[in-house]
Amino acid sequence: MADHPIERLNGKTPLQHANKPYMDKLARMGRTGRLITVPEGFPPGSEVANTAILGYDLEKVYEGRGPLEAASIGYEMRMEDLALRCNIITLADGKIITHNGGNLQTTDAAVLIDYLNKHLANDAEIAEKFGENRVQFIAGIQYRHLLIIRGGNKHIDCAPPHDHPNEPWRPLLVKPANDDQTDERKTELTPAQTTELVNMLILKSQELLEKHPFNQERAKRGERQANSIWPWSGGYRPSMETINQQFPQVKSGAVISAVDLIRGIGHYAGLQNIIVEGATGLWDTNYEGKAQAAIEALKNNDFVFLHVEASDEAGHDGDLELKIRTIENLDSRIIGPIYEAVKDWDEPVCIAVLPDHPTPVEMRIHVNEPIPFLIYHKGIEADGVQQYDEVSCVTGGYGLLRLQQFMQTFMRL
Repeated sequence: MADHPIERLNGKTPLQHANKPYMDKLARMGRTGRLITVPEGFPPGSEVANTAILGYDLEKVYEGRGPLEAASIGYEMRMEDLALRCNIITLADGKIITHNGGNLQTTDAAVLIDYLNKHLANDAEIAEKFGENRVQFIAGIQYRHLLIIRGGNKHIDCAPPHDHPNEPWRPLLVKPANDDQTDERKTELTPAQTTELVNMLILKSQELLEKHPFNQERAKRGERQANSIWPWSGGYRPSMETINQQFPQVKSGAVISAVDLIRGIGHYAGLQNIIVEGATGLWDTNYEGKAQAAIEALKNNDFVFLHVEASDEAGHDGDLELKIRTIENLDSRIIGPIYEAVKDWDEPVCIAVLPDHPTPVEMRIHVNEPIPFLIYHKGIEADGVQQYDEVSCVTGGYGLLRLQQFMQTFMRL
């Protein structure tokens, strides 16, 4: 939900403009600051930022989105697996129109993924060139899915589709990584072979998806088609300590999210995944259900990581009004109810509010810039900041923290 000043808002950010009484109340009563969530040299993705927020050293544990989403979906990766996040996207006029396949729904996506598996997992050309049983697609949620390449090499350069809206897609096809890294695992395919395979899958998927009845019906209605896969952010099975191993005071914890990669981080962190009916990862998510799930989880757990994707998606869509509404919904339908429920508990609850990275609505991409955060618990010494936003938190009592320092600070409370 962090953003830049916008001329249409008289130079304010969406956070400054939005009506968010609970965030501002917690900022006034608590302490604030800013946080660098993306290490130098890493992409400003949600998998990077959320892993850092939870206290992990990215240099030691980062393997990309694919393995995290595999854990969330319930696919137990083997040592020979390369797992890539696999979007179903919309292409038109030679460009990436949207990273989400025209807001593809999970039930429709499952049909398309099954269709791709039947045709591409057994494709004769792929089998002859790269070996049989080389690829597998696994359905996730909405447009977010998984591509498994057995024996694939992770040293390839993939362009995240949400970072390239309205750009020509052909120059963004996969390339072998231009680095001197030696792979710590012996893989059957080289980076060049893995690159060729992934690009072949992208092109073949376009031919297949164009013919599918789902897209043909969408075309008749003049709607965006879900007409290409776009794999990216691949890696091997990660090695991560649990939250309890990092912070022994957390005997048990839970994660609440509609997004596979967040659930995957939670899986490796040893957190219980709580699934909330109606949680979509979009603006229409079940805010009240997620708030109630967090309240209930706090009764039996030491730590709850509650994640809401709505503002990020609005930023990617370039929809300013929707982004403001998602911020206000977060305030009134999640933060407010949670605060009101726990404020008088005998056991005090410490609350932190923060985004993982900015997604400026006029850029429609993630950017690597510090984010504002607040921390509140009963009895904490306030720092004088009166509002929660990107500008006010510059003068916050915590100053500028980096990466794991946030979780270390939070856990000391």
